[in-house]
Formats: sequence, structure tokens, C-alpha cells
Amino acid sequence: MKTSIATVSISGNFAEKLEAIAAAGFHGLEIFEQDFIAHDANPREVGEMIRAMGLEITIFQPFRDFEGLPDPLRAKAFDRAEHKFDLIQELGTDLMLICSSCHPEAIGGIDRAAADFHELGELAKKRGLRVGYEALAWGRHVNDHRDAWEIVRRADHENIGLILDSYHTLARKIDPDTIRRIPGDKIFFVHFADAPAIDMDLLYRSRHFRNMPGEGDLDMIGFTRAVMATGYSGPISLEIFNDQFRGGQPKTIAKDGYRSLLALIDDVHRAEPALALTVPDMPARIQAKGLSFIEFASKGQDAETLGALLSSLGFTACADHLTLDLTLWAQGDIRILVNRETKGYASSAFTLHGTNVCDIGIAVEDAKEAAERAQLLGADLFEQPIDPEHLKIPAIHGQSGGILHYIDDKTGLSNVWDLEFTNRADPSQAAGLTRVDHMGHTMSYEDMLSWSLFYTTLFDLKKSAMVDVVDPDGLVRSQALESLDGSLRITLNGAETHKTMAGRFLAESSNASVQHIAFATDDIFASAQRLEACGFAPLPIARNYYADLAARFDIDAATLARLRAQNILYDEDARGKFFQLYSRPFADGMFFEIVQRTGGYEGYGGPNAPFRIAAQKRLMRQKGIPNVRPQMS
Repeated sequence: MKTSIATVSISGNFAEKLEAIAAAGFHGLEIFEQDFIAHDANPREVGEMIRAMGLEITIFQPFRDFEGLPDPLRAKAFDRAEHKFDLIQELGTDLMLICSSCHPEAIGGIDRAAADFHELGELAKKRGLRVGYEALAWGRHVNDHRDAWEIVRRADHENIGLILDSYHTLARKIDPDTIRRIPGDKIFFVHFADAPAIDMDLLYRSRHFRNMPGEGDLDMIGFTRAVMATGYSGPISLEIFNDQFRGGQPKTIAKDGYRSLLALIDDVHRAEPALALTVPDMPARIQAKGLSFIEFASKGQDAETLGALLSSLGFTACADHLTLDLTLWAQGDIRILVNRETKGYASSAFTLHGTNVCDIGIAVEDAKEAAERAQLLGADLFEQPIDPEHLKIPAIHGQSGGILHYIDDKTGLSNVWDLEFTNRADPSQAAGLTRVDHMGHTMSYEDMLSWSLFYTTLFDLKKSAMVDVVDPDGLVRSQALESLDGSLRITLNGAETHKTMAGRFLAESSNASVQHIAFATDDIFASAQRLEACGFAPLPIARNYYADLAARFDIDAATLARLRAQNILYDEDARGKFFQLYSRPFADGMFFEIVQRTGGYEGYGGPNAPFRIAAQKRLMRQKGIPNVRPQMS
């Protein structure tokens, strides 16, 4: 099945758009009229340039305000259409999109519109061209694909067909299964676009908030299943209008678009295998089993400071790599690697970002299948020279230059700790930390959709609703992704200004990705006591917070006193309770968190974020604040 994307979906000038579309792997593109008009080459040159890149022009669009016009506007509309027919023939395509009229003088009526299209079909036939009719969700008289289909049906012309658009159907809450009744050979083209579930004018939402399939909340799988059930065999094409994408990198946006289409078709094939679809032989979404390791790149005094902080958190430097300057710190099921290498990827990552999380190991059932799915979805495999005796662990380039390794038991990759490391000591249970509860990525707000798409197309993750985190100096948008069993939890935090703590971290770390790591404990009060004995310096929380806590929740005085004494934050929902204890900031604004979930608490302590951020910023404004208290004798 051919993939396509409208040039309006991508930022950049016309040449940059074409290069990005070709590099992403699309078969073709839709020429959006404004993009063509702004370009300085003639139609024939544009067509030749596109075909030289290995692309085809799947459609030219849009042609507006055609049907149902009174004379002399009607005559002018046909004259305009003839001029566009000249243009698309020079470009070297045979299909033009006409969207339902919004003209204030347009006359309603199915038969009148059908008559106009039949006449236009005769003109198109003489030139060997086709015309597709699409119902805009805000069209003056036609705003429903069922009415557009009735017009096409009554026009009764082989050169006139229907164009469907997931946004126009789903945003109006029209049952997509009504599409199944339309003959597939009368559907000339299909547009795919997702959108968030927000209550907003349909036109405004369409022009500013469309996004890639899987990035929004529309029933893209249901729509696509209905389209494919008709026997439609034409291109699947993206038509995205989004303010974030208009300011993004063309190649990144195009790559995300291609990934979203492949993942969508794979989802449809799995949901309805009987459909005749040409799909890549792709492994299913990966079931993540948690984080196998988190690796920091660090050197010199920075690495010493990081080691002291890990020690104060109860971690033990329990093993060293046989050939690399790589130390394994462990506690419970948590593995933290500190890489001090002076060459290779980790060294480069330190040079660019300073101390940072350069590599993440994700535990999966089958590492080979995980890497195969990622590669088929456009991810680049990561490789660097390794010792022949080392395990070859599949890895891909993640977002923001990071690396993702896949670790499994199936092929013995999880034995890497025994095979490649020399034991220094047994991991301690000094602070009672058991596993990684979640990991927080920070990125610019404009990149959030790309990050979300990256993770949700690779792994079987559910998305939470996006929330606003209030920083004293601005807003940060946050969204959580997690596996059904909670074994892998990731938060995406989008910064809109460098004044926020998240924005400052991005600026000072040169866009490092991981800003915080949360460890789980079964008893946060006991962990806090043990951490104190290890020399851990918690983030000091304002006393006003605890006075407010007493007013908001029914907490007994003794528990409230323990929370205040140990700088522990608290939240609860209908399912359970949540406790949080933070480290002080280090390395340009990174931090650790210790959490305890009781009952079925599902959140991340969002209501506490403003107070946590304010406390962190108070420390970061001061100089010389140590992250670790000296051990008491």
C-alpha cells in the first residue's frame, strides 16, 4: 500500500519538504497549492524534480468553492477548474481534490451539486483526469461524508469519486462504519489525521491541532478498518495542520508521519486480519518488562559527585566492567551504570551534555524482535565497536541522541552482568529501594508529540491525559506513558520557556533527555530514616506545605509530623495514597525521587509539583549547596 503526505504537513520551503518526504520513505506526496505557488520553478520542473527523488504526485489540492454556485460565479468556477487541470497535467498527476463549498452564495441541494460534478467529470474525462470530492466538517451545505457520497453517487461519472478524511468524519462524531457501505473503487483518496479530544470550533481545531495518527484521541483504527473494508487500494496519506509542526524540523516531522502510518496499518491488520492489506511483516508492539539499567556518562569530579550521591541513596558500587571504565551501582532490582570512558559514545555524550543519562536498557521478552520493530518503524540501529567477547546487545538511537538497549532472558542477554562484570561487592538493601518506578524525560513542548509517538509505536503503552505543571516561572506540559502492568512508566515533560526548571535543564545540559529518575520503596518512612543514615540530603520542603496538607487531607497528627520531619510530600486519589521524597538538584538540574504507592494510586503527585519546583529553585539560586551530607561519626 502506497504512503503519501501533504506538503502542508511539513515545515520548511518546498525543496526542504520534498527532501524530508523522500528521506522518510514515503512513496508520494500531495502538492498543497500554496506550497507550489510560493515555489519559483514552473509546473513541469516541479514534477520532474519530484520524480527524480523517487516520489510520485498522488494528488493536487485544494480546489475550493466549486459546487452549487449561481451564475456568473458558476461559470467562473468551471473556468478556474480548467486552469487547474492545465496545471496538474503539467505537474504530471491525474487527481485533483475539491472540498465542499464554504462560499456564502453557494446553493444547497444534492442534485444541483451532483449535476455540477457530472459536468466537471466530462471535462476531466477529456483530459484523462479524475476529481475527488471531500466533505469539510464545516462545509456550508455539505459537512458529512455520507452527503458527499450521495452527491458522487448521483453524479454517476467514472471520473468523479469520493475523498475521505478521518478528521472530518471523526471530529463530527460520525460513525466510521457508515463508510463500509461505499464501493471501494469510488473512493479516490483518503486523508489521515488525528486530533486531541478538546471542545473547540471544528475549523480552528483542524487548522491548528491536527496531529499524526496515534498522537491524538480520535478512533483512527476504527476509521481505517472501515475504509479498508470497502476494498480501497489507493494511497494512505497524511494531511496535518499543526502549529507545533510548522516550527519543527522537516525531516523529524516526515519521519514521525511515516512511522505513524506504518504503525496504524499494523494495528488495523492485527485488529481485522481478514482485510486485504499489504503490511510490513512487523513484530507486534513490544511488551516492556521494566528498566534493566540506566547508564550515566560522567567523568572526573562530576563522576565522583554522582557516586557520592548514589552512595547516599543506599546504592553499592558492586561491580566493574572487565574492559571498560564502567561501574555498576545496584540496590534491589535497580542497576545504575556510571561510564567514565574517554572515547566512544558515552564520552561524546558527556562532552556534549555534561553528566547525563546516555543509555537506557529496557527489559523485553525478545530483544531481536524489539529492535526489528523499531527499525521497520524508522529507528536507526546503534552500533559501535565492541570486544569480540562482549555480548552484542540490540540497540537503537532514541530521542535527543540517547540510546535504548533491549535486554532479554530468551537469548541470554540478561546474563551480561555475570559475563562482563567483575564482582566488587554484593548489592546492599541499605535504603530499601526496590525498582525504578518511573523516569522523566524533558524536551521542548514542540517535541512532545514526537516523543510520545516514538514510545507508543514501539511499546505497548497507554497514554494519560496531558496536564499542566505549574512552575513559578511558567508552565510545563506533562504526559505519562505506561505499560498496562505499570512495569514501565515514562513521563514526558515539555518546556515552553527556559525560565522554567525544565527549560533551564534543557538549556544548560544542551538538550539532555532524562531529568529525573524515581525509585520505588515499600516503606518510605523507613527508607527516609535509612537514607539519613547514609548521608542523604533531602530536598527541603517549605513548612507552609504541611500546614496546607493538614487542611486538604484527613491525615493524623503523628503522620503529618513524620512527613514534615522527613520532607516527604503526599497525595492521594480515589484508589490509594502516594508519598514522595526528593534529592537536591545536581548536574544542571537533574534529580532523584523516592516514591511509595499504596492501593492503586495511578498518578505521579502532580499537585505537589509546584512546591517541589519552588524548593528546587531556591537551592539552585544559591551557590555551594552540597548534595550529600557528610557521614556522621
